[in-house]
Amino acid sequence: MLTEISPKLPMRDLNLTKEFYVKKLNFDELADYGNYLIVRKDNVELHFFEFKELNPSDNYGQVYIRTNEIDNFYKSLLKENVEIHPNGPLENKPWNQREFALLDPDNNLLTFGQSI
Repeated sequence: MLTEISPKLPMRDLNLTKEFYVKKLNFDELADYGNYLIVRKDNVELHFFEFKELNPSDNYGQVYIRTNEIDNFYKSLLKENVEIHPNGPLENKPWNQREFALLDPDNNLLTFGQSI
């Protein structure tokens, strides 16, 4: 039986990734192994592996994260001046999700969604 998922995403710079997820998105740092980082917010855990040669424009890492307070979360990110993806503002989608998207410093796409 499957019980959880912890996506692994590439990062070029541990400090830059940590700054973005911990300071801007308000994740908690669970572990820092120098070339491997684990962060968590509520029930969502993300893992990052060092990939110094990563060209962000060639990165297609993506994660869809479900939430039950999307409007409040969206507003909190705007307050922190987190840049929302230009093609991903908060809106209702035809697949019965209210969602928005953003890119992290390594071009990993994070989409947040809530059922409507």
